[in-house]
Amino acid sequence: MEGTGGQPTKVRLSTNPSREALEALNIGDIVFLDGVVYTAREGVYKRACEDGEALPLDLPAESAANFHCSPAAAQAEDGALRMGAVTATASFRFSKWIGKWFEISGAKLILGKGGMSAQDYRTHFVPNGAIYLTTVGYGTGALLGRGVKRVRALHWREELGLAQAMWVIEVENFGPFIVESDLKGNSLFERENERIRANLDAVYEGTRPAVLKRFGETDDRGDEVI
Repeated sequence: MEGTGGQPTKVRLSTNPSREALEALNIGDIVFLDGVVYTAREGVYKRACEDGEALPLDLPAESAANFHCSPAAAQAEDGALRMGAVTATASFRFSKWIGKWFEISGAKLILGKGGMSAQDYRTHFVPNGAIYLTTVGYGTGALLGRGVKRVRALHWREELGLAQAMWVIEVENFGPFIVESDLKGNSLFERENERIRANLDAVYEGTRPAVLKRFGETDDRGDEVI
């Protein structure tokens, strides 16, 4: 762990982190992961949370790190598994399953793009001692791919297809990710959005209302989505 002069702290974190390791994290810290990560998104969530299918791996013993991800990966005719880039997908789409998923998986780390809602953090993450790690912008799939040591297993390929299947990958120095939520339910995005909203009136001061607008649009800048 390091961090000086107001710069973000850089952390190497296990994919089966201790409570103490998670408590030491602050929103905005930069995290690199070591251990085992598995991918699980809507196909897996529906199968496990709605259909009641038993998980094909021992969670959280094998890994407590769930990546919302569609990997650039393939399985050769000889069964060999290859993975290059690992591109995160937007996590807000999984809100309706996340509470049940924590119950089933025991996850402590949710990795993805864009974060989830502050309400999800308070309602589901905090009681389960979990945090959210977000990718750094777009186009980082190849960068993250450098941290993939090998593919350990592939589950539910026939049922869900390559993109939705559960890929189990061994990683080292896998990142960077940003700590978006902490164990208290604080959100980096929520904090920064509040700071931006506080200055929106000044940003738009003196501008004219829109001449043409679609049904349902508003001139209230407080309603602007950031």
